[in-house]
Amino acid sequence: MSTNDRDDTKERLLETAGRMFAEKGFRDASVREICQRAGTNLAAVNYHFGDKERLYIESIKRAHMRRAEEVPLPQWPADASAETRLRGFVHTFLTRLLRNRETEWHEQLMMREMLEPSGACTELVRDFIRPNFQILLTLLDELLPPEVDEETRWLIGFGVAGQCLYFRMSAPVVRLLVAPDRYEHYQVDYLTDHITRSTLATIAGFGGRNVERREAIAAH
Repeated sequence: MSTNDRDDTKERLLETAGRMFAEKGFRDASVREICQRAGTNLAAVNYHFGDKERLYIESIKRAHMRRAEEVPLPQWPADASAETRLRGFVHTFLTRLLRNRETEWHEQLMMREMLEPSGACTELVRDFIRPNFQILLTLLDELLPPEVDEETRWLIGFGVAGQCLYFRMSAPVVRLLVAPDRYEHYQVDYLTDHITRSTLATIAGFGGRNVERREAIAAH
């Protein structure tokens, strides 16, 4: 088997396994069915991944990486304000969560892992979530006064992430709570403006930089 064939087999296994794990969860997705759908034999899983658990972990990491590649963080100019960069961070996070329904299973797979954490969660946090969260913390460090303690900075960061995740995880509830003509406004730009403004208001409450609304919703 050539290197290209091996790489193709590995990719098909990851793609097929990711979709099945998203649909059925780790326990109910069988290696046999994954291999059948991927058009490979059972030995291919052992050869490329060692076991089912490693296949699961790698499929989650791949899904997260692909979403990040599809929607990367903006390349900000050197003079971009922290407010502008905060808005760009929120906009990117929401876009990854709410757009591109063709790969919705990426988010479904990762949400399953968040709700029922396994060993995959440790690697996902280490390799992807922590580095992105550190970017957010760096922005908050610029906006908050130095006397605000680290715990508070983390809590504000969790608040930003939580607001973004709410509109992904609770979309059916939000749709039922608000009037249909209001819900149609709950798109990425609209939600980005709201979350950015509310975060900057929170920061101002701790004595941080109290910026004008026009700065908070600066050009994308």
